[in-house]
Amino acid sequence: MPHSDAVVVLTTVGTEDDAATLVRALLERRLVACGTMLPRARSIYRWDNKISDEIEVVLLLKTRSACLDALQQSFETLHPYKLPELLVLPVAAGLPKYLSWIADETGLAIA
Repeated sequence: MPHSDAVVVLTTVGTEDDAATLVRALLERRLVACGTMLPRARSIYRWDNKISDEIEVVLLLKTRSACLDALQQSFETLHPYKLPELLVLPVAAGLPKYLSWIADETGLAIA
């Protein structure tokens, strides 16, 4: 399997509608090739010195490391959270056709 610059970006949002809106905007900007929504995730975390317990939608965004700066900038205006999660997980290898598809779909990325 070939190595690539593909990455998976992990983020969360509050609703499926917010998730779909964010993914569509990122697709339009060609910053991601795909966004997989995993609804009904339960997140327990500390915020403002309180323990919060929320239902969220986890998003797995497939993109390339070359798009990360523009993706981060887009999160500042598109993401509904004041402090969005943006964790980048490197893809060590993958099926050549799939990696090529990610590269093709994000090759003309615009901020």
